Amino acid sequence: MISSRREYRNYLECDEYARFGHKGSVFEKLKAGKCWNYNVWLRKCEYWYNCGKTPIASILYLFCRIRLRQLGEDIGWEIPPNVFGPGLCVVHRGTVVVSPHTKVGENCRMHVCVNIGAWGGEKAAPVMGDNIYIGPGAKVFGAISIPSGVAIGANAVVNKTICEKNVSVGGVPAKVLSRKGSVHINYCDEVWPDRLR
Repeated sequence: MISSRREYRNYLECDEYARFGHKGSVFEKLKAGKCWNYNVWLRKCEYWYNCGKTPIASILYLFCRIRLRQLGEDIGWEIPPNVFGPGLCVVHRGTVVVSPHTKVGENCRMHVCVNIGAWGGEKAAPVMGDNIYIGPGAKVFGAISIPSGVAIGANAVVNKTICEKNVSVGGVPAKVLSRKGSVHINYCDEVWPDRLR
């Protein structure tokens, strides 16, 4: 969770490395358009919500939420603040819906038509580790946990806790398909090596 201006900058830089593979140029950011802008406004929302304790900060947070909602309606994403750690990349425009009670670690990569939601109670939402890959059309729901390094295949339905790290899962309901898992560069370690875990 962003708790300082330094963390805000580092979260954004991790998001840049996750999307572009390096520090994105102005041209690359313009080409990514609203997809990149959504990341920027999401992080601004988190910063003003977590760090602002003044009336002005509350107004700035409200403005950021309105802008985030407008962008979300344009590209089809509904991602609430304070859910994803640094290094978030949603690859394409298209439907992405995430419960505000979900918690996801660093370096999450998602594709279109993903739904991460609560089931069996308002706050019964997934908790995921670092370096998670979520393929197109995947559904993840319920009070479950997914450890670091898991790759969730396209159109998988994950409704039970996954016990092993670094595996690939798929199917309906999801089961372990291979021991390879998601292969991620830990962008956050490259960008922000001195952070506290």
